Amino acid sequence: MIQEKHIETTLKEMFSNLTFTAEPAGLYDPLRYMIQIGGKRIRPCLCLTAYALYRDEFCEEILTPAAALEVFHSFTLIHDDIMDKADVRRGVPTVYRKWDENTAILSGDVMSIESYRMLAKAPADVLPQALGLFSKTAAEVCEGQQYDMDFEDMDFVPMEDYMKMIGLKTAVLIACSAKMGAIIAGAPEASADLLYRFGYDLGLAFQVADDWLDTYADPEVFGKAIGGDILNNKKNWLTTRAFEKASEQVREQLISAMALPIETEEQKEAKIAAFKAVYASLEVGEEAKQEIIRLHAQAMSYIAELGLAPEKAALLENYAKKLIGRTK
Repeated sequence: MIQEKHIETTLKEMFSNLTFTAEPAGLYDPLRYMIQIGGKRIRPCLCLTAYALYRDEFCEEILTPAAALEVFHSFTLIHDDIMDKADVRRGVPTVYRKWDENTAILSGDVMSIESYRMLAKAPADVLPQALGLFSKTAAEVCEGQQYDMDFEDMDFVPMEDYMKMIGLKTAVLIACSAKMGAIIAGAPEASADLLYRFGYDLGLAFQVADDWLDTYADPEVFGKAIGGDILNNKKNWLTTRAFEKASEQVREQLISAMALPIETEEQKEAKIAAFKAVYASLEVGEEAKQEIIRLHAQAMSYIAELGLAPEKAALLENYAKKLIGRTK
């Protein structure tokens, strides 16, 4: 059986050995930059974990497709940063800030193409199924990003719409990662579908947890300054739930808080404090934690349906714990 430590070691080797075309450097250097600055690698990790449930060793048939999931995710980040006008990603300048917007667009495009080239290394007998899943997921991620941009012009977003958006923008790629590992390993179709549902609900929990952490995390542990969503008037779970629960008077307070300036550090702190005061009065922070627990439990229920041996079920359970454990 493939152990958790082996998955971690394999992930490190995958991305330390990953190379891109050398020339033109202006096109491919941003790809190398995005991979080098790292990340949680949660998508290829889940892909390898799902594969490990049905196979006893890793080989090239899974390694390159698993890496393709991270390359695709990195492409979405390059383009998201342009749309969000984000200056920093993982503590360093974003691609469009380090180079320029045109370079970021073109490098993002070729990174997307590269992900398909890598996915095509999947075994021939499952390649049509793998490509179908990947293409469907890629379109859904773009749909989620469009909804997210649409929400920027709205004062209030219904929770149902918000959950649909994060389902598309975040959860489907995590779900795809789980199912992709199962497909390439030759798992039964029913098991692959259960793993997709596990990944989807866990992806929702991950995003709600990230929303909570953006407001309440210790910056030293979180790895970045808190309050980014608030300062950018992003519609996250907390804001969505606050508008849903608030009286007309409190809604006006939230709308006024959105209009607060953020030109100085003092103004930024005042804006974050204004939002947190409303969140505290409506107890939406605690509700977010309960929603994370609910979604996590829902994801765990699919593990039970898989009928795995305890040591294999533990691989999925430990993965889920690491993914959202910071909010517990």
